[in-house]
Amino acid sequence: MGEFNILSDLVEEFLGYLKLVKKASDNTCNAYKRDLEKLELYASSRGITDVKGITEDILGDYINELRDEHFAASTIGRHICSIRAFYRFAIENGNINRDVTEFLQAPKVEKNEPKILTETEVDDLLSKPDDTTIKGIRDKAMLELMYATGIRVSELISICIYDIDFRFDVLTVRTSKGQRMIPYGRKAKEALRHYLELSRPNLVVNDTEELLFVNYKGEALSRQGFWKMMKTYVRKAGISEDITPDILRNSFAAHMVENGADLDTLREMLGHTYITSTARYVGGKNNKLREVYNRAHVRG
Repeated sequence: MGEFNILSDLVEEFLGYLKLVKKASDNTCNAYKRDLEKLELYASSRGITDVKGITEDILGDYINELRDEHFAASTIGRHICSIRAFYRFAIENGNINRDVTEFLQAPKVEKNEPKILTETEVDDLLSKPDDTTIKGIRDKAMLELMYATGIRVSELISICIYDIDFRFDVLTVRTSKGQRMIPYGRKAKEALRHYLELSRPNLVVNDTEELLFVNYKGEALSRQGFWKMMKTYVRKAGISEDITPDILRNSFAAHMVENGADLDTLREMLGHTYITSTARYVGGKNNKLREVYNRAHVRG
C-alpha cells in the first residue's frame, strides 16, 4: 500500500479497496470507475500520468470542461465526490501529502438559474481595491477585466502581455481548444493601463516575463490565490452571499443579455464555441463583437 503513484494503478487500487474493504456495491464501484477513468483520460490529454502531477488548476480546468460539455449539475457534483473520495484514499495511503480537491466546488443542484450579482453589487465590488497601492491596482485590473470579458479564472491568470490589444481594445484568450477574441470596455482599459504603468513594473522580476498578472514574487498567480483575493473584496463590499469567481462570469453573461446582446455572440465571447481560425476572421467577427459589446455592456 502507498507505493503506487501512477494514476491508473492508484485508481485500480482504490477500486479494489472499495470492493474488498468497504464492501461497496457493484453499482457504486462502477460509478466511481467511470468518473475516475474520465479524469484519467483528461489528465492523459494534458500529458499527466502521475497522480502528483494533478494540481488544483488541472482539476479546476477539468470541472470547467464538464460544464462546457453540458453535464448536469448533479453529474458534476458526483464527479467531484468521486475525486474527493479518491484523494482521501491516496492521502491515507501516503501516495500524496496534500489534498488538491479543497477548492473544488460542487454546483448547487437545487438552483436552476445561476447566481448573479446586480449591477450595483458589481460596481461596489469593483470599487473596493485600493488603487493607490501596487496590489490594489493589480486586483482592480483583474476584476475589471474578468467582468468586462466573462473569462474564467484559469484564463485570466494565463493571459500574456501580447494578448491585450490596446489599439482595438480586444483580448485574445488562448486555450487548448483554440482561441477567441473578446472586446473589453473603457473601465477595463483604464484599469489595465494603470496596472501596466504603476503596478506591474514593481511586481515582475525580469523584463522577459510574458504573463500579464503576477504575484508579489513575480510568479504566476494561482486560481486559489485569486479566489481568496476576491473573497476579501466581497466582504468589503458587504455582499453576504458566498460569491465565487464564476459568479462574475455569470453576471457578465446575464447583464449582457439584459442589455440586448444576442445569444450567439455571447456564446462566442464566453467560449462555449471556440474561435480556431486565424487572423483573417478577426476583421469581420471583431467588428460584430465590438458593436454588440458597446451596445450591451454596462461598463463599455
